[in-house]
Amino acid sequence: MTVAEALSPEEVAASAPVAPFNPFSDPTAQRPGGREVIANPTKADILAPASNLPEFSLGSPEAPVTLVQYASLTCPYCKRFHETVFPIFKREYIDTGKVRYILREFPIGRTSGQASIAWRCVAPDRFLEAYGRFLADQTEWVSMEVRHDAIAAVAAKVGLTRTAYDACREDKALVEALKQIKDRGRKLGIIGTPNFYLEDKLIKKALTIEELREALDVALSQRTAAAAQ
Repeated sequence: MTVAEALSPEEVAASAPVAPFNPFSDPTAQRPGGREVIANPTKADILAPASNLPEFSLGSPEAPVTLVQYASLTCPYCKRFHETVFPIFKREYIDTGKVRYILREFPIGRTSGQASIAWRCVAPDRFLEAYGRFLADQTEWVSMEVRHDAIAAVAAKVGLTRTAYDACREDKALVEALKQIKDRGRKLGIIGTPNFYLEDKLIKKALTIEELREALDVALSQRTAAAAQ
């Protein structure tokens, strides 16, 4: 089984750009036998490693606040957030040492799963560049059927050869580790993309910069107040 085969119908639809589908609804959470979710996860639960793969992260590990984003490379909402909100967020909060940012894979659909394999195989110091490239070039490779040539062409723009991509696709340990990251996300209540954990608060929406600033400033104020006690 590949990294994205075990998908619920709502997860498959979550990455579709067409309205009025709500990518953040999750009927399986309410029905008997639905997803297993950790109730009220702590920050330690959220930051616990899901696999042996290193985290994609930016910012100081000593930053007072941590923001974790779950993303699918086929997600148009992730593309919009990355292009319009992330640059401001990085400049104002990551680069100033206020926030540590962690980006985790949550592939929705087989195409996204295969692209996630390529993304993970790009040189680690180019992870953010690769993420941005896959989002920016969505129209070139996203389709209902997996197009390996198109995915490889995008990955080649950030230094991954076709030979390396094909080898990564056959790397069962890598595929299993990516599945573990997604399964852990599901247990933490992730239902679509982008979903965020700000400290231990789950946010199931695509944030504007105004909404993100407000949430981050509240979290930073709380940390400052707690440290002063």
